Parts: sequence; structure tokens; C-alpha cells
Amino acid sequence: MKKIFKIAGLLLLMPIVIVLIAAAFVKKDYSVERAITLNRPKQVVFDYAKFLKNQNKYSVWAKIDPTMKTEFHGTDGTVGFVSAWDSPNKEAGSGEQEITGIDEANRIDYEIRFFEPMKSTDKAFMSFESVNDSVSKVKWGIYGKLKYPMNISFLFMDMDAMLGKDLEGGLNNLKALLEK
Repeated sequence: MKKIFKIAGLLLLMPIVIVLIAAAFVKKDYSVERAITLNRPKQVVFDYAKFLKNQNKYSVWAKIDPTMKTEFHGTDGTVGFVSAWDSPNKEAGSGEQEITGIDEANRIDYEIRFFEPMKSTDKAFMSFESVNDSVSKVKWGIYGKLKYPMNISFLFMDMDAMLGKDLEGGLNNLKALLEK
């Protein structure tokens, strides 16, 4: 009887060990970027996008729950400004985004801290370049990492597909807003 329990225990433990070993060989980082061109000068696009309150007008994520509670701390468009959200909708969850760096007219860096439904901290950015005097290119990206052994989920999730469509949607919304 002891032998049966020992074998059953080993059989139950084996899948866990296999998953833990596999996780050691799976990437831990992800990076997703999308870009779009807008028929507006770079400075005009930057001057609009640098305000996190404006992001609520074009971000796909901000539109998940139109009734979500939002709070703002600091001076919008400057380093240290924080936009926080809280929603009972699990797709929106709760968290905050902080402007961590601004390279005037070229790039804005953010730290995004998710609290619900899952805790994580990721980095994001928007960069801006001139194609010509009246056309600009905007790139929006997000990157982060999952710690071992949670990184095993990268075998089952395509972060580029999941986040990429949302970044594209947000950029298309930004284009529609600024080109009207």
C-alpha cells in the first residue's frame, strides 16, 4: 500500500516538476510596439499626447468601462503626473500610470502599475518623429516581464497579439481625433 501512495505521489508531482523545468527555459520579458503616421506636425501630436488626461480619449483600455473611477495627481503633461483608475470590470481592473520621463517633442516614458486583477509593473512609451513638416510618426510601446515560474504562461499567451491590437486601436483613435 505504501508503494502505491509513493507512486501516486510521484505521478502527481511529475507534471509540476516538468512545468517548473520548462519555465526555466521560457523567456521572461515581452515587448510590444505599434506605429502609425498622422497628417499632423510632430509638435502638435506631442503636445496633445503628453497629457495623460487626453489618453482617456483615445486609449482602448480607458474605454473598457466608461463608468470607471479615475483620479489624477500632479500636473498633467509633466514628469511625476499620475493617472489612476479603478473599475469593478475585471478587464479594466485597477492601477495607475505615471509619467516617468519626457524628452520634449520626441518621447514620453511611463510606468504602469496594475493592482487588480493581477499585480504587475510594466513600462510604456510613446515616441514621435517627423516624416515631413505636416506628417508625423507615433510609436506606442509597452514592455515588461513575468517572474519565474509565472513566465510559463508565455507558452500559452501571445502578448504581441493581445496588446498589439489594443495599441493599434488606440493609435487609430488618436489619428481620428487629431486629423478631424
